[in-house]
Amino acid sequence: MDAADFSAVLSEVRRFVRERVVPLEAEIDEKDEMPADIREAAKKMGLFGFALPEEYGGLGLSMYEEAQLMFELGYTTPSLRSMFGTNNGIAGHVLMVGGTEEQKAEWLPRIASGDVLASFALTEPDAGSDPSTLTTKAHLEGDTWVINGAKRYITNAPLADVFMVFARTDPDAPRTRGISTFLVPAGTPGLTVAPRDHKMGQLGAWTADVFFDDVRVPASALVGGEDGLNRGFGTAMGCIAHGRVHISALCVGMAQRLVDESVEYARTRRQSGRLIGSFQLVQGLVADSMTDYYAGRATVLEAARAFDAGTDTKIGPSCTKYFASEMVWRVADRAVQIHGGAGYMRGVAVERFYRDARLFRIYEGTSQIQQVIIAKALLGEAARG
Repeated sequence: MDAADFSAVLSEVRRFVRERVVPLEAEIDEKDEMPADIREAAKKMGLFGFALPEEYGGLGLSMYEEAQLMFELGYTTPSLRSMFGTNNGIAGHVLMVGGTEEQKAEWLPRIASGDVLASFALTEPDAGSDPSTLTTKAHLEGDTWVINGAKRYITNAPLADVFMVFARTDPDAPRTRGISTFLVPAGTPGLTVAPRDHKMGQLGAWTADVFFDDVRVPASALVGGEDGLNRGFGTAMGCIAHGRVHISALCVGMAQRLVDESVEYARTRRQSGRLIGSFQLVQGLVADSMTDYYAGRATVLEAARAFDAGTDTKIGPSCTKYFASEMVWRVADRAVQIHGGAGYMRGVAVERFYRDARLFRIYEGTSQIQQVIIAKALLGEAARG
């Protein structure tokens, strides 16, 4: 995107986040629901398709540009980003990476506009950190695929119009080579979405289990057509690598908000007749959080540059996801500490962000999985003993 146009996009999103969404954060958290007018405003701004190609109605942002946009979106409740995150990220990228031209033309314009909400159905009760062990199956009967299985913690499932479903299509193949992806519209007979989950944080972003009981879809629903058969795992990993940089940038945006909340409180709160910002131990907490934020921002931007260049699409995303998710957790913890008893009270922003931040160390690959990916990539055969 032209630099001036991109700057205008960032400015518009910054105003939208800080003037319209931030004042609604407590309401969103309490009601566990995103207001309809915020959803419509996001659609009009093109936020449902910022990472999708311009030819399909998206903004076509690079990873480096997307990271900067996430810094702005991360400044408020992560449920805002979650509303359109799957369209731009792991669900939309399934079609970008692996779809046929016909599938892209049919679905991507509607996904980019927000008229269609897409979900990424990969995780299962016994296949989370290692999705290669998934047990959802699909077999061919004539020209129809029949899908059976269950998925867990699927973001936007209660609202989704279409699911990108990963299922084992060759039970005899090695675990990572016998998986395919299917486009399954909501309302397809046999597809059931459970009631939404009750989570610790990130309220307003809905997740739920999804069940497939003899769900039948045409052969054209196989993502990538015949060429996509048994290639779903590679597609998923490519989408998740992109998602790790995306989530890392979101963590940085939240860290900035937490630093701002901490600084404002330390500048105005008095204890023992003094502003608490005058106490050196409080100053140390603020300084550590600012340093963490600064390092996280630099790490994300470097990972985004390398991702765009194609020079690092594995170690970089894992390194930045590992660092940024752990970083924002430290910053959130310090923010609560700076606020003291007030930081433990509902209705105070840092208490809510403390709950919200905890999930970043789990989804898109836990911190421990990132450690394994990084170590194995560096050590090669030595890591296998």
